[in-house]
Amino acid sequence: MELFERIAFGFSVALIPINLLYGFVGVLLGTLIGVLPGLGPVATISILLPITFTLEPQQAMIMLAGIYYGAQYGGSTTAILVNLPGESSSVVTCIDGYQMARQGKAGLALAAAALASFIAGTFATLVIAAAAPQLAEVALEFGPADYFSLMVFGLVGAVILARGSVVKAIGMILIGILLGTIGIDVNSSVPRFTFGIPQFGDGIEFAVVAMGLFGIGETIANLARSEGDRTFVKDFSGLWPKLSDLKAILPPSLRGMTLGAALGILPGGGPILAAFSAYSLEKKIARDPSRFGHGAIEGVAGPESANNAAAQTSFIPMLTLGLPSNAVMALMIGALMMQGLHAGPQLMNNKPDLFWGLIASMWLGNLMLVILNLPLVGIWARFLTVPYRFLYPGIILICCIGVYSINSSALDVMLACLFGLVGYVFHKLECEPAPLLLGLILGPLIEENMRRALLISKGNFETFLTRPISLSFLILTAILIVFLAAPRLRSTRERAFQEQS
Repeated sequence: MELFERIAFGFSVALIPINLLYGFVGVLLGTLIGVLPGLGPVATISILLPITFTLEPQQAMIMLAGIYYGAQYGGSTTAILVNLPGESSSVVTCIDGYQMARQGKAGLALAAAALASFIAGTFATLVIAAAAPQLAEVALEFGPADYFSLMVFGLVGAVILARGSVVKAIGMILIGILLGTIGIDVNSSVPRFTFGIPQFGDGIEFAVVAMGLFGIGETIANLARSEGDRTFVKDFSGLWPKLSDLKAILPPSLRGMTLGAALGILPGGGPILAAFSAYSLEKKIARDPSRFGHGAIEGVAGPESANNAAAQTSFIPMLTLGLPSNAVMALMIGALMMQGLHAGPQLMNNKPDLFWGLIASMWLGNLMLVILNLPLVGIWARFLTVPYRFLYPGIILICCIGVYSINSSALDVMLACLFGLVGYVFHKLECEPAPLLLGLILGPLIEENMRRALLISKGNFETFLTRPISLSFLILTAILIVFLAAPRLRSTRERAFQEQS
């Protein structure tokens, strides 16, 4: 009963006209950047971070969250109509979605993607509402040693589930941790790695790094790619599925949402892993696996359901533990920090309007997305004709204005441009920059909690082993390290991500 009262309170916040407006703006932008290849939620949220200064916390989080799960919807439109994933989690949708479109079933494929995503979004919202308060209560029992072990577990988990080379993922995390040490040490008040520059006393702004690596860096990388010839499918008939179609869509949607909801909570997991796992599951249990790759509707409904559920349940560890499970969640924590708030168990008690309003807005946002995606699919398809070379000047300008608006500092703009070039170099070296953001967020927290735990225990490192919660996370971390070290498992993992690419 208490749960329903909290959800009702959340809807009372989410249905405030201004919050509803920002939710609509978020899902609209999310759909648009999902449709346009080359843009993504990480880059878009990075660019919009400075705007959150002028908004109330619940308005900012509702809008940014809408961009994230809205992009999962929009990416399917491009994948089905053009065979070009607008969002990385939509790579799997290309396999059967585009084949359905070539067979004259583009409308059915789009409907399957939209309905599966709505079903998953509804389920994921209920999971968040039910699980988050329980996890937050457990998190209130955490001490500094427990948080240290949790953060270490999160970083190692991010290495396990990051795309590409393990060594490169570890390198990215270490760079992020090193960047997080820049500034005046809280305990000793000694400047660290400031190189005599006063502006570095408070450290490097999270938004500067994020906008440089993803806003500017991704723009440069996209300009280097050839846009190529795109073959459009323009027949959108049959957008409203028949009863027989619904029977084919529902089972894979239910399986996908369950799998995606579970994988979204994992550190380093999220929509990409969920989509590929759901597709593999559908193909494995199908009576006729040979249909996959030739227009199987299960190959659209399952992954689309999974990626949307994962996108939403990834908010659970972020909101309750302050642990970002992926790069977007790291940006969300950054947005909260810019508002003077901290993600974690106290958030639900200190800002219940933000916590429950955000959860309720997810269901409303999913409803908006169904309305946006099906009737307006023709409009979204026309955006695909816009060459990227016409978009990038505006993106770079917005990045620079946004960075300057944070501290009115020209140095921040130069740093963002520098990080943009570094981000492009990372792209050429096939180093995924997302773990760097996780290291930048979690690194200072690991250091702070480790030093606090050692101060409390008077320098006794056994405190990390004597506390049951801390010991549990350290054991899980050790299991993950064993997984990393096992050659057979490591080769299987890297081969899976090569197939994904």
